[in-house]
Amino acid sequence: MKKFLIFLLIIYSAFTFSQNKKQELPWSNGALQVSSNNRYLQHKNGKPFFWLGETGWLLPERTDRDEVDFYLSQCAKNGYNVVQVQTINAVPAYNKYGQPSMIDGFDFTNINQKGVYGYWDHMDYIVKTAEKNGIYIGMVCIWGGLVKSGKMNVEEAKSYGKFLAERYKDSPNIIWFIGGDLRGDIKTEVWEALANSIKSVDKNHLMTYHPFGATSSVDWFNDADWLDFNIFQSGHRRYGQRKGDGEAKKIGDTEEDNWRYVDKALSKKPLKPIIDGEPSYEDIPQGLHDASEPRWKDHDVRRYAYWSVFAGSFGHTYGHNSIMQFYRPGLSPAYGANRPWYDCLEDSGFVQMQHLKSLMLKFPYFERIPDQSIIKGNAGERYKKLIATRGNDYLLVYNYSGRNMEIDLSKITGKKKKCWWYNPRTGEFKYIGEMDKKIFKITPEKENGKAKDFIFVAVDAEKNYL
Repeated sequence: MKKFLIFLLIIYSAFTFSQNKKQELPWSNGALQVSSNNRYLQHKNGKPFFWLGETGWLLPERTDRDEVDFYLSQCAKNGYNVVQVQTINAVPAYNKYGQPSMIDGFDFTNINQKGVYGYWDHMDYIVKTAEKNGIYIGMVCIWGGLVKSGKMNVEEAKSYGKFLAERYKDSPNIIWFIGGDLRGDIKTEVWEALANSIKSVDKNHLMTYHPFGATSSVDWFNDADWLDFNIFQSGHRRYGQRKGDGEAKKIGDTEEDNWRYVDKALSKKPLKPIIDGEPSYEDIPQGLHDASEPRWKDHDVRRYAYWSVFAGSFGHTYGHNSIMQFYRPGLSPAYGANRPWYDCLEDSGFVQMQHLKSLMLKFPYFERIPDQSIIKGNAGERYKKLIATRGNDYLLVYNYSGRNMEIDLSKITGKKKKCWWYNPRTGEFKYIGEMDKKIFKITPEKENGKAKDFIFVAVDAEKNYL
């Protein structure tokens, strides 16, 4: 029975790959680079790149080749174009085939053993399979806790960085992540050595730093030449769950306000693009460590995504408790995971993120800015917070709570504006009508009798983006 199921898995993955193959691969537009306004990412030919990330931390350690095929095909099917992986989570780390990530410490001279499908052979397979599916691998080189505990020093970081860069510098789909859930002021010299070692060999791929919860790479590395864009980790706590670290130490009870990190980053010089690289995961306990706590749901992960992007992020990364650790029965779960990862690939939050990317790519991309002046009166706090963004001739307002709102339509061009509701659960537009007034008062319609999150969309009536 097991062999039959694996056979079906391979057939399905092959079919999905054949479908994906018909699509244009992102790097056919050239390498990724920062846009000229320093807010977004684009390809060398100028085509915009909206980052829709998936969190696959333990992909190298807990999956075999068939599972890699299936997982990445499902990511591609649902619109994800980046998968963030934890390259090694121990020194040495072992994969599902029982092979170690290193044999002689950080000397990788003899890492390729003849006749052995080794740890890095499997990593190569992940990178190549992602490439076939049009997906970038966000390669978190080593988890921060290992460095904090002294598992890698400066010289070892230089050796490791050189090994990684030489192995993957010619792969079109690599994005380097320095750090790994650690503050940048801890073992800073090791992170600097790793980053500069990679950059000395590989000048083709973008690089960032993955920080600790409730912190941003802006706090330590915004001036660093090797850092192309910033990441913040808004984290997994609800309002009032505090430990006194990160931004919560400065502004009390703002744990879920991930838009604050974007505001802060966009006020810095030099200006660099910013993204929430680790928000609350779907189906993970609020606050992480107590499995009896309520779990984050699809509407929570949507809120984090739209708040961040409308505030000015260049994309968003989604995560799921079971998927990120590739939990299955028989493994010891972290954070109360209790459902097999492959069943969770149909969860609402995982499937719905593609509608965010689809929406943002419908309009002129690089001119978009956050603009709270679109909202007349009080923009609200916490769950009633309204977040607005616009281009020259279009505007978008995310309404999480279904509250009344007043929109200043004069903020965009056009004597008349065509208006819609956009449903972030389905990706469907519902036409409201054509307006010639300056201030438009409106309340989202309820869905199945309940207030739901919706996006208000207004466009200069002479434009045909929709």
